[in-house]
Amino acid sequence: MVYFRSFRSRLVVAGFSFFFFFPAVAAPPATLDLTLVAGMPGSPLAVRHAGDGSGRIFIVEQRGKVFIHDGSQLLSMPFLDISDRISAGGERGLLGLAFHPDFPNTRYFYVNYSTPGSLRTRISRFEVPASTPNVADATSEHILLEVAQPYSNHNGGDIHFGADGYLYIGMGDGGSGGDPEDRARDLGDLLGKMLRIDVNGSSSGSGACGLIGNYGIPASNPFVGDSNACDEIWAYGLRNPWRWSFDRTTHDMLIGDVGQGAWEEVDFQPSSSTGGEYYGWSCMEGNHVYRADRCDNTPMVAPILEYDHSASDCSITGGYRYRGSIPGMDGIYIYGDYCTGRIWFAEFANGSWSASLWRDTTLNISSFGEDEAGNVYVVDLGGEVYRFDAPPSSNDCSLVNETVVGVVRNGEVFDCTAAESITVEDFTVEAGGHAYLRAPEVRFVTDAMSPISVQQDGVLRVMP
Repeated sequence: MVYFRSFRSRLVVAGFSFFFFFPAVAAPPATLDLTLVAGMPGSPLAVRHAGDGSGRIFIVEQRGKVFIHDGSQLLSMPFLDISDRISAGGERGLLGLAFHPDFPNTRYFYVNYSTPGSLRTRISRFEVPASTPNVADATSEHILLEVAQPYSNHNGGDIHFGADGYLYIGMGDGGSGGDPEDRARDLGDLLGKMLRIDVNGSSSGSGACGLIGNYGIPASNPFVGDSNACDEIWAYGLRNPWRWSFDRTTHDMLIGDVGQGAWEEVDFQPSSSTGGEYYGWSCMEGNHVYRADRCDNTPMVAPILEYDHSASDCSITGGYRYRGSIPGMDGIYIYGDYCTGRIWFAEFANGSWSASLWRDTTLNISSFGEDEAGNVYVVDLGGEVYRFDAPPSSNDCSLVNETVVGVVRNGEVFDCTAAESITVEDFTVEAGGHAYLRAPEVRFVTDAMSPISVQQDGVLRVMP
Protein backbone atom coordinates (compact mmCIF):
# COMPACT_ATOMS: atom_id res chain seq x y z
CA MET A 1 0.00 0.00 0.00
CA VAL A 2 1.20 3.49 -0.80
CA TYR A 3 0.71 6.27 1.74
CA PHE A 4 0.93 9.94 0.85
CA ARG A 5 1.04 12.97 3.05
CA SER A 6 1.00 16.47 1.67
CA PHE A 7 1.89 19.97 2.74
CA ARG A 8 -0.02 23.11 1.89
CA SER A 9 1.92 26.07 0.66
CA ARG A 10 1.36 29.62 1.85
CA LEU A 11 0.14 32.11 -0.72
CA VAL A 12 1.68 35.53 -0.24
CA VAL A 13 0.12 38.34 -2.24
CA ALA A 14 2.57 41.18 -2.54
CA GLY A 15 3.04 44.24 -4.68
CA PHE A 16 0.32 46.87 -4.42
CA SER A 17 -1.72 45.28 -1.67
CA PHE A 18 -1.79 48.53 0.25
CA PHE A 19 -3.52 50.21 -2.70
CA PHE A 20 -6.23 47.70 -3.49
CA PHE A 21 -7.13 44.03 -3.46
CA PHE A 22 -5.89 41.68 -6.17
CA PRO A 23 -7.40 38.39 -7.22
CA ALA A 24 -5.69 35.38 -5.58
CA VAL A 25 -3.92 34.69 -8.87
CA ALA A 26 -2.94 37.46 -11.27
CA ALA A 27 -2.26 36.86 -14.94
CA PRO A 28 1.22 37.36 -16.42
CA PRO A 29 1.43 40.30 -18.83
CA ALA A 30 0.81 39.57 -22.49
CA THR A 31 4.00 41.46 -23.29
CA LEU A 32 6.20 39.15 -21.20
CA ASP A 33 9.22 38.01 -23.19
CA LEU A 34 12.78 36.68 -22.88
CA THR A 35 15.58 39.22 -23.22
CA LEU A 36 19.04 37.96 -24.20
CA VAL A 37 21.45 39.00 -21.44
CA ALA A 38 24.63 37.15 -22.34
CA GLY A 39 26.11 34.83 -24.90
CA MET A 40 29.09 32.97 -23.58
CA PRO A 41 31.57 30.22 -24.40
CA GLY A 42 30.94 26.72 -23.18
CA SER A 43 27.84 25.24 -21.58
CA PRO A 44 26.25 27.40 -18.85
CA LEU A 45 24.46 25.55 -16.06
CA ALA A 46 23.47 28.11 -13.46
CA VAL A 47 22.97 31.82 -12.66
CA ARG A 48 23.59 33.07 -9.13
CA HIS A 49 24.04 36.37 -7.29
CA ALA A 50 26.28 37.23 -4.35
CA GLY A 51 23.72 39.21 -2.34
CA ASP A 52 26.28 41.99 -1.93
CA GLY A 53 24.40 44.85 -3.58
CA SER A 54 26.63 44.83 -6.65
CA GLY A 55 23.91 43.74 -9.07
CA ARG A 56 26.29 41.22 -10.61
CA ILE A 57 25.20 37.79 -11.76
CA PHE A 58 27.56 34.82 -11.78
CA ILE A 59 27.19 32.31 -14.61
CA VAL A 60 28.44 28.78 -13.97
CA GLU A 61 29.97 26.96 -16.94
CA GLN A 62 30.02 23.15 -16.91
CA ARG A 63 33.71 22.72 -17.76
CA GLY A 64 34.84 24.53 -14.65
CA LYS A 65 34.61 28.30 -15.00
CA VAL A 66 32.39 30.96 -13.48
CA PHE A 67 31.86 34.23 -15.36
CA ILE A 68 30.50 37.57 -14.16
CA HIS A 69 27.94 39.72 -15.94
CA ASP A 70 28.24 43.15 -14.34
CA GLY A 71 24.89 44.47 -15.55
CA SER A 72 26.15 45.75 -18.86
CA GLN A 73 28.56 43.13 -20.16
CA LEU A 74 30.07 39.70 -19.62
CA LEU A 75 33.55 40.14 -18.19
CA SER A 76 36.22 38.32 -20.18
CA MET A 77 38.26 37.27 -17.14
CA PRO A 78 36.63 34.31 -15.34
CA PHE A 79 35.64 34.86 -11.74
CA LEU A 80 36.81 31.31 -11.06
CA ASP A 81 38.65 28.77 -13.20
CA ILE A 82 39.03 25.27 -11.76
CA SER A 83 38.71 23.44 -15.07
CA ASP A 84 41.96 21.59 -14.32
CA ARG A 85 40.38 19.67 -11.42
CA ILE A 86 36.96 18.79 -12.87
CA SER A 87 35.48 15.86 -14.76
CA ALA A 88 33.05 17.46 -17.23
CA GLY A 89 30.64 15.96 -19.74
CA GLY A 90 27.19 14.41 -19.66
CA GLU A 91 25.79 15.15 -16.21
CA ARG A 92 29.20 15.84 -14.67
CA GLY A 93 31.11 19.08 -14.27
CA LEU A 94 30.95 22.27 -12.25
CA LEU A 95 27.31 21.94 -11.24
CA GLY A 96 26.50 24.35 -8.42
CA LEU A 97 27.46 27.66 -6.79
CA ALA A 98 26.32 29.38 -3.59
CA PHE A 99 27.62 32.44 -1.77
CA HIS A 100 27.96 32.48 2.00
CA PRO A 101 24.96 34.22 3.63
CA ASP A 102 27.37 36.74 5.13
CA PHE A 103 29.19 37.46 1.89
CA PRO A 104 31.09 39.72 1.28
CA ASN A 105 32.12 39.96 4.94
CA THR A 106 33.35 36.36 4.90
CA ARG A 107 34.55 36.53 1.27
CA TYR A 108 33.51 32.84 0.94
CA PHE A 109 31.55 31.00 -1.72
CA TYR A 110 30.93 27.30 -2.33
CA VAL A 111 30.84 25.06 -5.39
CA ASN A 112 29.66 21.56 -6.25
CA TYR A 113 31.68 19.70 -8.87
CA SER A 114 32.53 16.24 -10.21
CA THR A 115 36.05 14.97 -9.63
CA PRO A 116 38.09 13.03 -12.23
CA GLY A 117 39.40 9.54 -11.62
CA SER A 118 37.21 7.71 -9.13
CA LEU A 119 34.07 9.79 -9.53
CA ARG A 120 33.02 11.84 -6.55
CA THR A 121 30.80 14.80 -5.80
CA ARG A 122 32.91 17.43 -4.08
CA ILE A 123 31.69 20.46 -2.13
CA SER A 124 34.45 23.06 -1.73
CA ARG A 125 34.86 26.56 -0.37
CA PHE A 126 36.78 29.33 -2.12
CA GLU A 127 37.67 32.87 -1.12
CA VAL A 128 37.46 36.19 -2.98
CA PRO A 129 40.29 38.59 -2.14
CA ALA A 130 39.04 42.06 -1.22
CA SER A 131 41.56 43.50 -3.66
CA THR A 132 40.12 41.55 -6.63
CA PRO A 133 36.33 41.37 -6.15
CA ASN A 134 35.80 40.07 -9.70
CA VAL A 135 38.44 37.33 -9.51
CA ALA A 136 38.40 34.60 -6.86
CA ASP A 137 41.50 32.90 -5.53
CA ALA A 138 41.51 29.46 -7.18
CA THR A 139 44.29 28.32 -4.82
CA SER A 140 42.12 28.95 -1.74
CA GLU A 141 40.10 25.73 -2.12
CA HIS A 142 39.02 24.10 1.12
CA ILE A 143 37.24 20.77 0.61
CA LEU A 144 34.25 20.30 2.90
CA LEU A 145 32.50 17.15 1.68
CA GLU A 146 32.99 14.33 -0.80
CA VAL A 147 30.50 11.64 -1.81
CA ALA A 148 31.41 8.64 -3.99
CA GLN A 149 29.46 8.32 -7.24
CA PRO A 150 28.93 4.76 -8.54
CA TYR A 151 27.84 5.94 -12.01
CA SER A 152 28.43 9.01 -14.15
CA ASN A 153 24.84 10.29 -14.16
CA HIS A 154 22.35 11.52 -11.57
CA ASN A 155 24.79 13.74 -9.72
CA GLY A 156 22.22 16.33 -8.70
CA GLY A 157 24.43 19.39 -8.33
CA ASP A 158 22.39 22.32 -7.04
CA ILE A 159 23.38 23.93 -3.74
CA HIS A 160 21.68 26.78 -1.87
CA PHE A 161 21.82 28.33 1.55
CA GLY A 162 18.55 28.28 3.44
CA ALA A 163 17.16 31.08 5.57
CA ASP A 164 18.58 29.15 8.54
CA GLY A 165 22.13 29.75 7.27
CA TYR A 166 22.80 26.09 6.50
CA LEU A 167 23.94 24.75 3.13
CA TYR A 168 21.49 22.41 1.38
CA ILE A 169 22.88 19.96 -1.22
CA GLY A 170 20.72 18.10 -3.74
CA MET A 171 22.10 14.61 -4.42
CA GLY A 172 20.93 12.25 -7.18
CA ASP A 173 20.48 8.54 -6.54
CA GLY A 174 23.89 7.63 -7.97
CA GLY A 175 22.85 6.95 -11.54
CA SER A 176 22.32 4.10 -13.96
CA GLY A 177 18.55 3.54 -14.30
CA GLY A 178 15.89 2.64 -11.78
CA ASP A 179 18.21 3.13 -8.80
CA PRO A 180 19.60 -0.43 -9.02
CA GLU A 181 21.10 -0.41 -5.51
CA ASP A 182 17.98 1.23 -3.98
CA ARG A 183 20.08 4.08 -2.60
CA ALA A 184 17.41 6.78 -2.50
CA ARG A 185 15.49 4.92 0.21
CA ASP A 186 18.60 3.91 2.15
CA LEU A 187 19.13 6.29 5.09
CA GLY A 188 22.66 4.95 5.42
CA ASP A 189 23.62 6.44 2.04
CA LEU A 190 23.91 10.10 1.02
CA LEU A 191 22.70 9.51 -2.56
CA GLY A 192 19.11 10.30 -3.52
CA LYS A 193 18.88 12.82 -0.69
CA MET A 194 18.67 16.46 0.23
CA LEU A 195 21.56 17.12 2.61
CA ARG A 196 21.96 19.94 5.14
CA ILE A 197 25.32 20.89 6.61
CA ASP A 198 26.82 23.72 8.66
CA VAL A 199 29.67 25.25 6.65
CA ASN A 200 30.85 27.14 9.72
CA GLY A 201 31.53 23.87 11.53
CA SER A 202 34.81 22.01 11.27
CA SER A 203 34.01 18.42 12.19
CA SER A 204 31.06 16.34 11.00
CA GLY A 205 31.21 13.75 13.78
CA SER A 206 30.82 9.99 13.88
CA GLY A 207 27.23 9.89 12.63
CA ALA A 208 28.09 11.49 9.28
CA CYS A 209 28.73 9.66 6.02
CA GLY A 210 30.83 12.09 3.97
CA LEU A 211 34.16 10.74 2.75
CA ILE A 212 35.59 14.08 3.85
CA GLY A 213 33.91 15.76 6.80
CA ASN A 214 35.09 19.36 7.19
CA TYR A 215 31.67 20.67 8.16
CA GLY A 216 29.29 20.65 11.06
CA ILE A 217 26.00 18.80 11.42
CA PRO A 218 23.03 20.92 12.53
CA ALA A 219 21.67 19.44 15.75
CA SER A 220 18.14 19.79 14.34
CA ASN A 221 18.77 17.53 11.33
CA PRO A 222 16.04 14.87 11.47
CA PHE A 223 18.19 11.73 11.67
CA VAL A 224 20.86 12.90 14.12
CA GLY A 225 21.33 10.18 16.72
CA ASP A 226 19.90 7.42 14.52
CA SER A 227 22.67 4.82 14.24
CA ASN A 228 21.17 3.53 10.97
CA ALA A 229 21.07 6.89 9.24
CA CYS A 230 23.49 9.54 8.01
CA ASP A 231 23.37 12.71 10.06
CA GLU A 232 23.67 14.94 6.97
CA ILE A 233 20.30 13.82 5.54
CA TRP A 234 17.52 16.39 5.53
CA ALA A 235 15.06 14.59 3.20
CA TYR A 236 15.19 11.49 0.99
CA GLY A 237 13.55 9.53 -1.81
CA LEU A 238 14.79 11.74 -4.67
CA ARG A 239 15.88 10.45 -8.07
CA ASN A 240 17.82 13.41 -9.45
CA PRO A 241 17.04 16.86 -8.02
CA TRP A 242 18.97 18.52 -10.83
CA ARG A 243 17.64 22.03 -10.16
CA TRP A 244 15.74 23.26 -7.11
CA SER A 245 15.33 26.52 -5.22
CA PHE A 246 14.12 28.35 -2.16
CA ASP A 247 11.31 30.90 -2.45
CA ARG A 248 13.00 34.11 -1.30
CA THR A 249 9.75 35.39 0.23
CA THR A 250 8.31 32.34 2.01
CA HIS A 251 11.55 30.29 2.22
CA ASP A 252 9.68 27.22 0.99
CA MET A 253 11.70 24.71 -1.04
CA LEU A 254 10.63 23.62 -4.56
CA ILE A 255 12.46 20.68 -6.12
CA GLY A 256 12.45 19.71 -9.78
CA ASP A 257 13.08 15.95 -9.57
CA VAL A 258 13.94 14.32 -12.90
CA GLY A 259 11.85 11.23 -13.68
CA GLN A 260 12.87 7.79 -14.91
CA GLY A 261 11.08 7.32 -18.21
CA ALA A 262 7.48 8.45 -17.89
CA TRP A 263 6.86 11.21 -15.34
CA GLU A 264 8.58 14.42 -14.24
CA GLU A 265 7.71 16.04 -10.92
CA VAL A 266 8.00 19.08 -8.67
CA ASP A 267 8.25 18.40 -4.95
CA PHE A 268 7.49 20.94 -2.25
CA GLN A 269 8.74 21.45 1.28
CA PRO A 270 7.31 24.29 3.39
CA SER A 271 9.63 26.53 5.37
CA SER A 272 8.02 25.19 8.55
CA SER A 273 9.35 21.69 7.84
CA THR A 274 11.59 19.99 10.37
CA GLY A 275 12.94 17.64 7.70
CA GLY A 276 12.69 13.89 7.25
CA GLU A 277 10.32 13.92 4.25
CA TYR A 278 10.32 10.89 1.95
CA TYR A 279 9.51 11.91 -1.63
CA GLY A 280 8.76 8.44 -2.92
CA TRP A 281 11.54 7.32 -5.27
CA SER A 282 11.96 4.50 -6.22
CA CYS A 283 8.58 3.21 -5.12
CA MET A 284 6.93 6.03 -7.04
CA GLU A 285 7.66 8.06 -10.15
CA GLY A 286 5.54 11.15 -9.73
CA ASN A 287 2.14 9.99 -8.52
CA HIS A 288 2.55 6.59 -10.18
CA VAL A 289 3.91 3.32 -8.87
CA TYR A 290 7.30 2.55 -10.38
CA ARG A 291 8.36 -0.49 -8.35
CA ALA A 292 5.69 -1.97 -6.15
CA ASP A 293 8.24 -4.17 -4.39
CA ARG A 294 9.84 -1.01 -3.01
CA CYS A 295 6.60 0.37 -1.62
CA ASP A 296 6.01 -0.10 2.08
CA ASN A 297 4.14 1.71 4.82
CA THR A 298 6.51 4.66 4.94
CA PRO A 299 4.49 7.89 4.48
CA MET A 300 5.43 9.70 1.30
CA VAL A 301 5.07 13.32 0.23
CA ALA A 302 3.28 13.52 -3.11
CA PRO A 303 4.53 15.97 -5.76
CA ILE A 304 2.65 19.23 -6.20
CA LEU A 305 3.07 19.09 -10.00
CA GLU A 306 3.87 16.43 -12.58
CA TYR A 307 3.85 15.95 -16.34
CA ASP A 308 4.38 12.98 -18.62
CA HIS A 309 6.51 12.36 -21.70
CA SER A 310 3.68 12.24 -24.24
CA ALA A 311 4.75 15.55 -25.85
CA SER A 312 8.43 14.51 -26.09
CA ASP A 313 9.24 16.15 -22.76
CA CYS A 314 11.81 14.09 -20.92
CA SER A 315 13.74 15.95 -18.21
CA ILE A 316 12.41 18.61 -15.85
CA THR A 317 14.51 21.67 -15.03
CA GLY A 318 13.31 23.11 -11.76
CA GLY A 319 13.10 26.88 -11.44
CA TYR A 320 12.06 29.70 -9.14
CA ARG A 321 8.99 31.44 -7.80
CA TYR A 322 9.09 34.88 -9.36
CA ARG A 323 9.59 37.70 -6.85
CA GLY A 324 10.66 40.52 -9.16
CA SER A 325 8.83 43.66 -10.22
CA ILE A 326 6.83 42.49 -13.25
CA PRO A 327 3.12 43.00 -12.46
CA GLY A 328 1.05 39.83 -12.40
CA MET A 329 4.07 37.55 -11.91
CA ASP A 330 4.52 37.57 -8.14
CA GLY A 331 4.53 34.05 -6.71
CA ILE A 332 4.43 32.25 -10.07
CA TYR A 333 6.70 29.21 -10.13
CA ILE A 334 8.63 29.02 -13.40
CA TYR A 335 10.05 25.71 -14.61
CA GLY A 336 10.80 23.97 -17.89
CA ASP A 337 11.83 20.84 -19.74
CA TYR A 338 15.38 20.35 -21.02
CA CYS A 339 14.44 18.23 -24.04
CA THR A 340 11.62 20.30 -25.54
CA GLY A 341 12.42 23.76 -24.18
CA ARG A 342 8.88 24.20 -22.97
CA ILE A 343 8.33 26.61 -20.06
CA TRP A 344 5.44 26.40 -17.62
CA PHE A 345 4.03 28.84 -15.08
CA ALA A 346 2.55 27.27 -11.96
CA GLU A 347 0.35 29.04 -9.42
CA PHE A 348 -0.93 28.19 -5.98
CA ALA A 349 -4.57 29.11 -5.35
CA ASN A 350 -7.45 27.69 -3.37
CA GLY A 351 -5.25 25.12 -1.67
CA SER A 352 -3.65 23.53 -4.73
CA TRP A 353 -1.13 24.07 -7.52
CA SER A 354 -1.92 24.25 -11.22
CA ALA A 355 0.35 24.82 -14.20
CA SER A 356 -0.09 26.20 -17.70
CA LEU A 357 2.27 26.22 -20.64
CA TRP A 358 3.74 29.67 -21.18
CA ARG A 359 5.92 29.08 -24.22
CA ASP A 360 7.37 26.33 -26.39
CA THR A 361 10.98 27.38 -27.00
CA THR A 362 13.93 25.87 -28.88
CA LEU A 363 16.22 26.20 -25.84
CA ASN A 364 17.99 23.35 -24.09
CA ILE A 365 17.02 24.62 -20.64
CA SER A 366 19.82 23.57 -18.31
CA SER A 367 18.80 25.87 -15.48
CA PHE A 368 16.92 28.90 -14.23
CA GLY A 369 18.47 31.61 -12.09
CA GLU A 370 17.65 34.61 -9.95
CA ASP A 371 19.35 37.95 -9.32
CA GLU A 372 19.29 40.23 -6.28
CA ALA A 373 16.20 42.07 -7.53
CA GLY A 374 14.20 38.86 -7.96
CA ASN A 375 14.42 38.78 -11.76
CA VAL A 376 14.40 35.24 -13.14
CA TYR A 377 16.75 33.98 -15.86
CA VAL A 378 16.62 31.06 -18.28
CA VAL A 379 19.90 29.31 -19.06
CA ASP A 380 20.40 27.62 -22.44
CA LEU A 381 23.06 24.90 -22.44
CA GLY A 382 24.03 26.13 -25.90
CA GLY A 383 25.61 29.24 -24.38
CA GLU A 384 22.94 31.91 -23.85
CA VAL A 385 21.31 33.43 -20.80
CA TYR A 386 17.91 35.15 -21.00
CA ARG A 387 15.89 37.23 -18.52
CA PHE A 388 12.11 37.42 -18.19
CA ASP A 389 11.14 41.01 -19.02
CA ALA A 390 7.95 42.94 -19.73
CA PRO A 391 8.10 46.31 -21.51
CA PRO A 392 6.54 49.18 -19.56
CA SER A 393 3.05 50.34 -20.50
CA SER A 394 2.89 52.80 -23.38
CA ASN A 395 -0.12 54.62 -21.96
CA ASP A 396 0.03 58.42 -22.44
CA CYS A 397 0.21 60.09 -19.05
CA SER A 398 0.35 63.75 -20.12
CA LEU A 399 -3.13 64.65 -18.88
CA VAL A 400 -4.48 68.12 -18.27
CA ASN A 401 -8.27 68.44 -17.89
CA GLU A 402 -8.66 65.44 -20.18
CA THR A 403 -11.11 62.61 -20.60
CA VAL A 404 -9.48 59.20 -20.22
CA VAL A 405 -10.75 56.45 -22.50
CA GLY A 406 -8.95 53.14 -22.69
CA VAL A 407 -8.14 49.67 -21.44
CA VAL A 408 -5.49 48.36 -19.09
CA ARG A 409 -4.63 44.82 -20.13
CA ASN A 410 -3.15 41.98 -18.13
CA GLY A 411 0.07 43.05 -16.49
CA GLU A 412 0.04 46.63 -17.80
CA VAL A 413 0.13 49.62 -15.51
CA PHE A 414 -1.76 52.83 -16.26
CA ASP A 415 -0.17 55.41 -13.97
CA CYS A 416 -1.01 59.00 -14.84
CA THR A 417 -0.95 62.27 -12.96
CA ALA A 418 -3.14 65.12 -14.20
CA ALA A 419 -2.40 68.77 -13.47
CA GLU A 420 -6.01 69.56 -12.63
CA SER A 421 -8.90 67.15 -13.17
CA ILE A 422 -9.55 63.83 -14.87
CA THR A 423 -12.81 62.61 -16.32
CA VAL A 424 -12.94 58.82 -16.56
CA GLU A 425 -15.14 57.54 -19.35
CA ASP A 426 -15.48 54.01 -20.74
CA PHE A 427 -12.29 52.95 -19.00
CA THR A 428 -11.91 49.25 -18.18
CA VAL A 429 -9.34 47.17 -16.35
CA GLU A 430 -8.85 43.54 -17.29
CA ALA A 431 -7.99 40.97 -14.63
CA GLY A 432 -4.40 41.51 -13.60
CA GLY A 433 -4.25 45.09 -14.89
CA HIS A 434 -3.48 48.03 -12.63
CA ALA A 435 -4.63 51.65 -12.88
CA TYR A 436 -3.56 54.69 -10.90
CA LEU A 437 -5.10 58.04 -11.88
CA ARG A 438 -4.03 61.01 -9.79
CA ALA A 439 -5.60 64.49 -9.77
CA PRO A 440 -6.96 67.03 -7.33
CA GLU A 441 -10.39 66.23 -8.76
CA VAL A 442 -11.67 63.02 -10.35
CA ARG A 443 -15.11 62.92 -11.98
CA PHE A 444 -16.94 59.75 -12.97
CA VAL A 445 -19.29 59.90 -15.90
CA THR A 446 -19.94 56.16 -16.22
CA ASP A 447 -19.88 53.16 -13.96
CA ALA A 448 -17.36 51.35 -16.15
CA MET A 449 -14.81 51.32 -13.35
CA SER A 450 -16.48 49.35 -10.65
CA PRO A 451 -15.65 48.85 -7.88
CA ILE A 452 -13.49 51.90 -7.23
CA SER A 453 -12.31 53.87 -4.26
CA VAL A 454 -10.88 57.35 -3.85
CA GLN A 455 -8.58 57.86 -0.90
CA GLN A 456 -7.84 61.08 0.96
CA ASP A 457 -4.69 61.71 -1.04
CA GLY A 458 -6.77 62.05 -4.21
CA VAL A 459 -5.47 58.86 -5.84
CA LEU A 460 -8.02 56.86 -7.76
CA ARG A 461 -7.46 53.18 -7.21
CA VAL A 462 -9.05 50.59 -9.41
CA MET A 463 -9.78 47.03 -8.40
CA PRO A 464 -9.79 44.65 -11.41
